[in-house]
Amino acid sequence: MTRVRKKTKKTGSILLSRHRGLRGGGPSVIASRPFSNTSSLSSKVGRTLIRSHHTLQKRLSQALSKNDTETANSIRAEIEANGGIERYQQASVCGQDNQRGGDSSKVLIDWLRETIRSSPNKKVTNKKLRLLEVGALSPDNACSRSSLFDVTRIDLNSRDPSIEAQDFMDRPIPTTDGERFDIISLSLVLNYVSLPAARGGMLGRTTEFLQHTSLEGEEGKGRESRLTELFPSLFLVLPAPCVTNSRYLDEKRLEEMMGNLGYRLARRKLSAKLIYQLWRHVGKVQSSGRQKEFNRKEEVNPGRTRNNFAILFR
Repeated sequence: MTRVRKKTKKTGSILLSRHRGLRGGGPSVIASRPFSNTSSLSSKVGRTLIRSHHTLQKRLSQALSKNDTETANSIRAEIEANGGIERYQQASVCGQDNQRGGDSSKVLIDWLRETIRSSPNKKVTNKKLRLLEVGALSPDNACSRSSLFDVTRIDLNSRDPSIEAQDFMDRPIPTTDGERFDIISLSLVLNYVSLPAARGGMLGRTTEFLQHTSLEGEEGKGRESRLTELFPSLFLVLPAPCVTNSRYLDEKRLEEMMGNLGYRLARRKLSAKLIYQLWRHVGKVQSSGRQKEFNRKEEVNPGRTRNNFAILFR
């Protein structure tokens, strides 16, 4: 029997963990040892488990926001009946398996390789790029295996010694460039934040962790003429329907929101399930008057079949 240990409850968090539901919203446990034989879970079963878990977590968040304890407890029981958090973690890690093409960081690596090929000396930089991976599932993804990055990994519930157990919203704001990063990865993380305004808060907070001095002089030294096109940056991955089928968000509106934070879209890829974006931070935030435009929901895609995913800035 897998041993479990209780985590200290922390109130006030607005993050939904991919591993254990609403943080601070009821009992939670974490496996004391890594799961084994993740490859035995078929891709079809894994997708079904993940979809079911997402639906239940959404219902749980809604019930808790209404202080509906009875419904929340019923949903928690249903989650456990489906195999609980352990089964969901297994499905998540299995879905990221290289053989199934589930590692979103491969897209980032492909973009960097394109940059390398188009560079005069076929080199990105003479030193490793500092990457903060928020919501890390595994220490063995494409970015971790690449020699390009010095990776710092964090997640609400670490399943590996190389992943620090930390809430990004609780991570201390850097005070020196040595504590900042060239790139931050939010891959399938923002959609787990429970409130629209909290999603905006998370995006805004990323700008505090990016450094603009690490790569200065690279272009002038002839090392990389295209390096400044990509860094410092935010690698953002969302389920495609969050942007393509939302009542309150589309790509144009997201680009305007990110512009308020000083981001410009550098790379983009849309698949059937996911949207991948690389946002370069130029460090110039637009006027506060423009910011007010995104402090309330505005319908941009009417229709009964739309979802309600939204991002707000307050």
